[in-house]
Amino acid sequence: MTRLLDPMLAEFQEEAAITKRILDRVPGDKLEWRPHAKSMTLGQLCMHIAMIPGNLSRAVQGTGFDIAERNINPPAPASAADIHTAFETSVAAAEACLSGMSDEDARQNWRLLAKGREIFSKPRTGILRTLLFNHWYHHRGQLSVYLRLLDVPVPVVYGRSADENPFA
Repeated sequence: MTRLLDPMLAEFQEEAAITKRILDRVPGDKLEWRPHAKSMTLGQLCMHIAMIPGNLSRAVQGTGFDIAERNINPPAPASAADIHTAFETSVAAAEACLSGMSDEDARQNWRLLAKGREIFSKPRTGILRTLLFNHWYHHRGQLSVYLRLLDVPVPVVYGRSADENPFA
């Protein structure tokens, strides 16, 4: 019998491979670069992308999360190796969460709070979809733009890029 989160786990594993392909292109000598004064540095964006799966997997195992109780600004990595280490650890944590959560737990509501005030409450499946997957994809798209601005070849994500064509 298929568990509720089995399709999400399969999607996560496919998307983790794509994310790794993009992170592999990040030039280690440009980690302090940012496209705009209000933007994260390349290194911070990469660390955020690397850490999203693990951080959110840990958060959804509880009944909620108060955003005011934690610094959510991504750290600046010292090297590209730091990004890859964080990514591997994070992916393993997310895989453990998705493969170990029962259907009953996946359906239970989870709450996001700000200083004790509820922002929203949704079933964990909805949180995983929006805060894990959609949030991750959003920032991965940002990283593709950063790479383009740095004139780094952008890898294939779902189809061809201006730099790679898997169909040729």
